[in-house]
Parts: sequence; structure tokens; C-alpha cells
Amino acid sequence: MKKLYVIALVTLFFDQIIKNGILFFMSYGKSIAIIDGFFNITLIGNTGAAFSILSSNTLLLIIISIVVLNIIYFGFIKNKKLNDFEQISYGLLIGGIIGNLIDRVIHMQVIDYLDFNIFGYNFPVFNLADIAIVISIVLIAIQIIKGDKNEVSSKSK
Repeated sequence: MKKLYVIALVTLFFDQIIKNGILFFMSYGKSIAIIDGFFNITLIGNTGAAFSILSSNTLLLIIISIVVLNIIYFGFIKNKKLNDFEQISYGLLIGGIIGNLIDRVIHMQVIDYLDFNIFGYNFPVFNLADIAIVISIVLIAIQIIKGDKNEVSSKSK
């Protein structure tokens, strides 16, 4: 279980260090080309969730984040024997959720800065916490699918 908390704290630490560094050195709306035409660091504030869903509903998103953290802890972590894969998955998820929650509480918006343009499509700007959340969801889905296949295999024997 210790691994889960270390991963959550490391994720949260790097998320907040990067966001605060960018806030210190950049102004909102400003962009720095890292790989011209492909990748920029662009500072924006997002008052919504993914793809700006529920924009300007900061209090609701704070409440949802706290509820989800409680569901994850009490429903999936507390009093459970988690394997390493599950600890990594939930550690990334918790670190990412808390990283964006801190932004909402302190700044009343999430600080986004990773800006990609791929084949002419400018993806919504996102941050490290978002990456951690997406990776964790993919890992949890893999674990669920793998678990279902194992259950089917064990039932057929």
C-alpha cells in the first residue's frame, strides 16, 4: 500500500511544481513553441472538467472530486490487498485528481499548459495531472479486462 501513496505524492508533487513554475514565468494566454507546429507550452485556465465540460461550475467540480476520492478510497483501496499494478493505477489516479483539485481550490480553475497540434488538429490544452488520470484509467481498464479473462479461464477449467 505504501507504493500507492508514494506514487500519488510524486505525481502530485511534479504536477504542482510544473504548474507553479509555468504560472511564475508565463502569463495566461501566452505560448512558447517547443516543437514548432507540433508542441507548445500554452498557459490557460480551465474552469471545467475534461474538454471544458461543466465550465464555470468550480464548486460542483470540487465536490465531485472529493466524492470520487472517497469512493476510490473506501470502495477500492481501504482494507484491500492491492497488487503492484493496482497500486500504480490508483496512485496515479489519486495524484492526478488531487493535483487538479488543488488548482480548483486555490485558483478557481485548473492550470493547463500542454498544447499539441497533430495533423492540423489542435488538441485541448491539458496538464500532467490529466495525463496521470488518463493513464490510470487505461491501467484500471486493463486490469478489469485481464481479471474478466482470468475469471472466464478459471471457470472453464
